[in-house]
Amino acid sequence: MELQKTIALFLLFCYLISSTVANTEFCFTSACSKNEPLIRFPFRLRNFQSVDCGYPGFNLLCDASNETILRLPNKSGEFTVQAINYSTQEIWLNDPKDCLPQLLLKLNLSASPFSGIYYQDYTLFNCSVFYTMIKLNPIACLSGLNYTVYATSSMRGVSLLERPECKLIGTIAVPVQWPFYEQVMSSDLSGDILLTWANPYCKMCESRGGRCGLKRTMYTREIICENVRGSGFPKGAQYAIIVGAGVPAMLFFVGLLCFVCGRIRSYRRRAEPVLEFSSTVAPQPIELVGLDEPTIESYPKTILGESRRLPKPDDNICPICLSEYQPKETLRTIPECQHCFHADCIDEWLRLNASCPVCRNSPKCVHGTV
Repeated sequence: MELQKTIALFLLFCYLISSTVANTEFCFTSACSKNEPLIRFPFRLRNFQSVDCGYPGFNLLCDASNETILRLPNKSGEFTVQAINYSTQEIWLNDPKDCLPQLLLKLNLSASPFSGIYYQDYTLFNCSVFYTMIKLNPIACLSGLNYTVYATSSMRGVSLLERPECKLIGTIAVPVQWPFYEQVMSSDLSGDILLTWANPYCKMCESRGGRCGLKRTMYTREIICENVRGSGFPKGAQYAIIVGAGVPAMLFFVGLLCFVCGRIRSYRRRAEPVLEFSSTVAPQPIELVGLDEPTIESYPKTILGESRRLPKPDDNICPICLSEYQPKETLRTIPECQHCFHADCIDEWLRLNASCPVCRNSPKCVHGTV
């Protein structure tokens, strides 16, 4: 009976651990290449990140040149993602084939979650001659040997191009990067376009240093804000603590189960006529041995400045919570290996583990370090 109770408790514990891990969606920041924008919620990279790591309509992909591509609906075409600002909910786009005006002629954002912030109307003309006396910039990728295409946003430019040798193509609203207080005589329309999105709304979360995410329930999808500064441990640190404490506890239950089984076998053997000596030794539970508080506090702290300059420029992400370092965040460095972490993340780790989570070397106590 005692053995059955122990097995039942062990199975219940395993079920709780497996359920916690199974119901936790790990959505890591990704990118198509080193110099490409970082991709995280509400965006997701198709075939690399789970569907629940992004929001509908925010799917991105990597092309053969490892450029980040956004495919807009209504046959608007594919755009390269030049940059993403998650705090202001802005995205800069251009044409991977270096002919953005061709895409602007058929741009339709009505079925997408995106919209322009500033719009400028441009009127396009197809002229059978190339004007050298008029200071107009032609659109080279739309022009040919026998014709030249011009775009203007000023009434004077329109009046200059309303000639028999010029044919009106049409007027398009271009989502420009900033508002124009003066009309432009001509433009080749090669600059990036700027779009924004209203839903999901994560500006408040991002401004507080948090990260938006998608929480799936049985009937709904809920937008949640996690890892807000001052609201507790980062999610990555919580996972590390759960794993660090759960694995030894599970090993303890296994050892306890083996011990109970050994005692039962020994009892049965003593009840038989032939005496036997059991050599079963109960496994000892594995305990976590971390560092004490004075040792942890002896490791140097750094408050990150606006430039986010670190001893190792490539180490711009905390290896524990996988979040980018932000200005005015407090970092702690392990002197022996010079690995940096969020102070909250590494403090919790070192209380449970006396080794660096990156290189697994056991740090030595360095008292008096500033």
